[in-house]
Amino acid sequence: MPTKSDRRVPLPAGLVPLLTQKELETYYGVSDYTLLRWIEAGMPEEPFAGRGRRFNLAKCEAWHAAHQQLAATA
Repeated sequence: MPTKSDRRVPLPAGLVPLLTQKELETYYGVSDYTLLRWIEAGMPEEPFAGRGRRFNLAKCEAWHAAHQQLAATA
């Protein structure tokens, strides 16, 4: 009998998994306060019909890279 991990399939082209706020906090190793400050500063959120926020990791990383470049030139 196949296990649950054997049934995993890749996402269809163009679909990207979205991270929850808690997952993004864990990824960056920051508190919820820091993440909320980043959101206020313009870090992109994805539209989501359910509760909570969702984030595209690639867009967040691009925002951080641009944000760090702006801070370095200031």
